[in-house]
Amino acid sequence: MFTGIIQAVGRVRHIEARDGDMRLLIDPLALDLSDLQMGDSLAVSGTCLTAVHLDEQGFHADVSTETLALTTLGSLQPGSAVNLEKALRLSDRLGGHLVSGHVDGIARLLSITPEARSQRWIFEAPESLAHYIATKGSICIDGISLTVNTIDGCQFGVNLLPHTVAHTTLAERHCGDPVNLEVDLIARYLERLQQASADSIPGHKFSNPLRST
Repeated sequence: MFTGIIQAVGRVRHIEARDGDMRLLIDPLALDLSDLQMGDSLAVSGTCLTAVHLDEQGFHADVSTETLALTTLGSLQPGSAVNLEKALRLSDRLGGHLVSGHVDGIARLLSITPEARSQRWIFEAPESLAHYIATKGSICIDGISLTVNTIDGCQFGVNLLPHTVAHTTLAERHCGDPVNLEVDLIARYLERLQQASADSIPGHKFSNPLRST
C-alpha cells in the first residue's frame, strides 16, 4: 500500500526487453534506498513494482505484459522521469489516501489553467472508469494523491499547488499526455458488494468488471 505522497522523482537508466515484457533499471536520485530489500515494493508513477535487484545504479524491476497494457510504463525511455514512493509502513502518516499501486487505466491531460498561484488541470478518464470518480473524492494520477474538484462526464478537474507540480513528474507534463489513473479503493469495493448483492437476487444482473494491474 501507498499514500500517493511522492517521495522523489527518479530517472529510468536502462530498459531491457524480455520475451514480451521488460525490466527497468531506475535511478532513485534523491530517494534513500538504504532500507529497501530485494522483493520490496515501490510505486513507480503510480504502478506497484517489485525490486528484483538492487545495486549502486538503483533498483531493477520487472514489468509484466498486463502492466504494460494498462499503464504508461511501456512508453518510458532511458532518461524518463518517474514518481517514486516506497511502500507504506503501518506506523507512517497517511498524508494522501490509501493507494494500492494497481493502475486501473490511462487518462489523458486535456488542459492546464492558472488559478492564482495554483493551476486547474482537466483530465479525461476512460468511460469505464468515470463513474468511480466523485467530487471531493480522491484520485491517483501517476502515483500522486489528488482531490477531485469538478466532474463533467468523463472529464474531471483537480487543483494543483506549485509544490506538487515542482516536486513530481507533472512539471514535465503537457496537454495530450497520458497518465496512469487509479480510482479510489472504496468505490471499487462498494461496486463489488453491490454486484454480490444483485447476483443473490434471481433475475438481477450486474456486470461492470474493472480490470487492474
